[in-house]
Amino acid sequence: MASNTTAVALPRFADKVVIVTGAGSGIGQATARRIAAEGGAVVAVDMNEAGLQKTVDSILEAGGGSARAVVCSVASEESVKALISGVLSTEGRIDSLVNMAGILRSLPTMETSLDLFQQVLNVNLIGTFLCCREALPALLESKGNIVNAASTSAQFGHPYMAAYAASKGGVFALTRTLAWEYLKQGVRVNAVAPGGIMTPMVVAQGESMGGFDMDLFTHLSRPDGVFGAPESVAAVIAMLASNDGAHMTGEIVKVDGGVHN
Repeated sequence: MASNTTAVALPRFADKVVIVTGAGSGIGQATARRIAAEGGAVVAVDMNEAGLQKTVDSILEAGGGSARAVVCSVASEESVKALISGVLSTEGRIDSLVNMAGILRSLPTMETSLDLFQQVLNVNLIGTFLCCREALPALLESKGNIVNAASTSAQFGHPYMAAYAASKGGVFALTRTLAWEYLKQGVRVNAVAPGGIMTPMVVAQGESMGGFDMDLFTHLSRPDGVFGAPESVAAVIAMLASNDGAHMTGEIVKVDGGVHN
């Protein structure tokens, strides 16, 4: 069961252009909605065209900021270059890049094919790298910031997630590297590390894991069985991407209900 959270509308993103990848569902969708509610001009990015349209429609219906949808594969260098070029042509600037696009595949390591391992890395790690690399020139101009999607799996040994954990470990390292590399040039780079968040991706994987040794997961879940809501992570992302996070860079912020304390 997801915990209830209430987003408080603040004007922290007025006149700001924010790219949110993975905005078709889950944490990306909640983040796009939160930033728009705070006055941001959101460029919502995903491969899921129907999910993107739902995100944009809900933002326009709620009022506040604005949103438009861009269908893009973050694992494609050509597509990412076109995305950033299009944003600069249409919106004229980029103030924040929120990299939430990702995929999760849970299998015993001995059953994980090279193709599957590479697929996960291509979206979660290479996609994050490509978006960061292409957006950095614009972010240097705006003195903007990046928020990446790491995961508690990068640090705390989640079983059956070799590909996913490896990709998120890469995002962890990439985030810290970029934060130090661009510190003097005024670009902040942080990441969130969600754990136990009820998203469509997590639900889909949970339904496919009935035959696994679930005892291995007992240290990954809260004793009360409560999962966090995507909006809980979106609130942290909004803080990091806004001026409220102005003195934070190179941070990997856990949002896991205290499971990994």
